[in-house]
Amino acid sequence: MNRRNFFFSSAALAAPFAVSPASAAAPDDLKLSVATYSLRQFQRGLAIKMVKQLGIEYVDIKEFHLPQTESAKATEAGRKEFDKAGLKVVGGGNVSLQEPDEAGLRKHFEYAKAAGFPMMICAPNHDNLGAIEKLAKEFNIKIAIHNHGPEDKHFPSPQSVLDAVKGMDARMGLCLDIGHTARAGKDPVEAISLAGPRLFELHMKDLKDASGNGGGSNFGQVPVGDGVLPITGIFKQLKKVGYQGVCSLEYEIDADDPLPGMQKSFAYMRGVMAGLRG
Repeated sequence: MNRRNFFFSSAALAAPFAVSPASAAAPDDLKLSVATYSLRQFQRGLAIKMVKQLGIEYVDIKEFHLPQTESAKATEAGRKEFDKAGLKVVGGGNVSLQEPDEAGLRKHFEYAKAAGFPMMICAPNHDNLGAIEKLAKEFNIKIAIHNHGPEDKHFPSPQSVLDAVKGMDARMGLCLDIGHTARAGKDPVEAISLAGPRLFELHMKDLKDASGNGGGSNFGQVPVGDGVLPITGIFKQLKKVGYQGVCSLEYEIDADDPLPGMQKSFAYMRGVMAGLRG
């Protein structure tokens, strides 16, 4: 961690972000989560503290915070740090599953097993889906294929994932990224209704422009609520279909100073849920 990150993080963690009683979660609320890619500039221990500071209990762990290069024993020990902090690990990733055969892919499943991931959010290709399905059955790990927008030659949209996993094992499904879905010219609300039980996870973000032409390498991403994506409509549809997964904030901007924008995003999402309660 560099000097700037150290001083920023110390100051941020010393100033708690309050969650008001009005925005506290109700039993039937959607579950909010942090994709720890959002905290990629911070070491594991500090990233865990930052998630706790945000008042979030669910996490998807990115490899920055649980490296695949470590031994299985080290991976297990790292996972226990999340458990000790009271965080609920819903999955790991995004994991790039590009190896062409079962032998090459197996190391990712061994890693997921050591990490205790019930699900891998991943980026495979069409040619290796059969091998991935076989390993998903063997390891009993759900596979949530992440759509990545028009630049993704394999899975640009949610429907491209749904078409690919149709007829496959029930452990093969979709991680629907609402920003990349909009950039692919698709309606995230409609995509939720079409996904049915194959919708395993939702990645939350917001964009200045639904086409993703808002500028910068992150396609004009802004804190949730500051952009044009239909967050209220998305949450309504999730409630309508009885979605049981998490809404995981994947905050890809402000890498050196993410907490203010993340807090703003969660405050907005909590406000939407409070409004939906009546």
